[in-house]
This record gives sequence, C-alpha cells and structure tokens, in this order.
Amino acid sequence: MSNLISLTDLTPTDLADLVSRAVRFGRVGVREKTLTDRSVGIYFSKSSTRTRTAFWAAATRLGAHVITYGPDDLQLTTGETLEDTGRVLGEYLDALVIRTNGDVEEMRRIGTASRLAVVNALSSDEHPTQAIADLTALTEEFGSLDRRHLLVVGEGNSSSCALALAAALTPGLRVTLLCPAGYEVPKDVLGAVDLLGEGRARVEQITNPSLVQGPVDAVYTSRWQTMGVPKEDPEWLTAFEAFRVDDNFLGRVAAPHTVFLHDLPAVRGQEVTDTVLDGARSRAWRQAHHKMTAAMAVLEWCVTMP
Repeated sequence: MSNLISLTDLTPTDLADLVSRAVRFGRVGVREKTLTDRSVGIYFSKSSTRTRTAFWAAATRLGAHVITYGPDDLQLTTGETLEDTGRVLGEYLDALVIRTNGDVEEMRRIGTASRLAVVNALSSDEHPTQAIADLTALTEEFGSLDRRHLLVVGEGNSSSCALALAAALTPGLRVTLLCPAGYEVPKDVLGAVDLLGEGRARVEQITNPSLVQGPVDAVYTSRWQTMGVPKEDPEWLTAFEAFRVDDNFLGRVAAPHTVFLHDLPAVRGQEVTDTVLDGARSRAWRQAHHKMTAAMAVLEWCVTMP
C-alpha cells in the first residue's frame, strides 16, 4: 500500500509511470481488472462532478467494489479523530479517496493507517490527481513533454500548485504561472518546486500578461472562484480581467499546434470564452476523460504497491 497525498511524495520515475499508465488506460479496448475484489471508499466533503465520478468509474473498471461517503456520513462529524477513522477504515477498505477544503496534513493524519492507501482528490493546497490527468492529456497530445512549454493562467489555486510541483518532477517541461498580483501560487509551494527539481525546475511565476514569452505549447486555465471559497476583496474580478483566455489572448501566445486545457467546471465568459472552450484547439473534454484514466493509474499504483 502507498498513499498519494502530495506530489512531493513522488519521484520523477513514479510520476512518469503513473502518466504512462494513464495514457495506456486511455486507449480504446484497454480493460485490466487489477483491483478485482478490492474495496475503495470515496469520501467527498465538497461537491464534485468529474473527480467523484472519475474515481468511482475508475475503481469499477479495475474490478473494485466502491463505497461512497458524503460530508455527514462518517463519525468525524461527532468528534472521532482522523487517525482513528483511518485506522478503522483500513479494516474494511484498501483505499480511501478524499476531497476536502482542509489541507494536506489532514489527509496525512488519516493516511497513518498502514493498511489503508489514501488518495488526495483535492485539498485546499493541492490537486495532485488533476495534475496527473493534465500531464496525461499533454503526453497523449505531444508524445513527450521534453521542451514543451505550458502556460497556466489565473489564480494560483490547488491545480496551479499541483502543476508546478509536477513540472519539477518532469525533466524538460517548462511551466509559466501567469497569476494576477495578490493571487499567485504561494511562496512555500515555489520553494517545494525548487527542492523537488533540485534547482533545475523550469517553473517561473509572472503577474503581467505582456511578459509571456511565446509561443507556448499549451494554455491552461481554471475557474477564478476556487471551490466556492469567497475572496476578501469584493472587487476581486477587476484584477482578473486581463487574464481571460479568449481568441485575442491565444493569438498573442499560441503557435499553430498550441492546445487549450481547462480543469473544469468552467464559468463561460469569465476565465474562458465559448469560442476557445469549444474551439478546435480545446482538449478540455479529452482532459476530463483523463481524470478517470489518471484515477485508474493512481488507484492501481496505491493499492498494489508492495
């Protein structure tokens, strides 16, 4: 058993293997029941369309049984500790997939149970399985990520943080984080990127769209209002106006082969326009498919790791 709580716990080889496996699961006709008779729990304390369904479908396709828990279903709501919850669930389950507004350290406390693999399906500070799905979509598109340049636009949220960490583990991949001032990827995450990449990570953060050095190979954005958490500044939208991905924005940074990615759900007309999200460059829907193939790779890796 092995947890996947943060990308900082992985080696470059681990991440490459997960992405390669997810690409394979994305091929037509690939069906492997590597988790037959295993049990996977899915505990989401926050709303979800894609990630919850992706993990449920992934576990089922691999042959596992699935048990789901809503925000009020576990005794965590009555005071049971995270450690005790993980310990007892380890008597019944092989893996527990968690989404929460809490931080990574909460998941680590549940993950102390030796007989339970814990998967981070989104915390307040990182979305590791989303980054694996993103790299899977890019690998499927380009074959190799070496010397590819990914532009991540918008708030420095959990998806942006995960992509920065994933880039540190992916030799040759360059990531530019283009965030409005005051909404950047936190400095401690950038510090972790430097440590993971041993000083060789090609990750930079800028706050001025005019400073983007194009053309880039992919443009990535997320919704600006993350996980329904309100922003302190009631006028926050004004800081984001120049960061909308529309045809003009793409025209400034794109080459003929450049693709568009979005982790979804999208607020159409806000962070992205219809013509981009539904346009010929968009790979957002295939990217969404790879949330399931990435979930398959992650569950298999976590449960079957010696």
